[in-house]
Amino acid sequence: MGFILIYITHAGEHHADRIVKHLLSKKLIACANIFPISSAYWWKGGVEQEGEWVSLVKTTRELWEEVKREVEQEHPYDVPCIMKLEATANEAYENWIRQSVRKPATSSTSS
Repeated sequence: MGFILIYITHAGEHHADRIVKHLLSKKLIACANIFPISSAYWWKGGVEQEGEWVSLVKTTRELWEEVKREVEQEHPYDVPCIMKLEATANEAYENWIRQSVRKPATSSTSS
């Protein structure tokens, strides 16, 4: 079956909390882990190093585009990191993820 993990970096814990709560309220994710990290990266011609926060959210493959779109709309960064990772887990956990999120919106096409 499988599901996806989405790795998202944030400027601070409150940003991560706000976005996670937004995604949970829309039933786009089943759960999230939020933790501090140290990041080093290129930005505007120089190397930056600072503390950030990560949210690691779990959802179905079918909801990837909707989650990405919502994070892009809510995120304060000019270039947010929204990284999709394929995952598998024990059957009971995967079933719980599927039962915890809403069904993806379907678009109707006409011939």
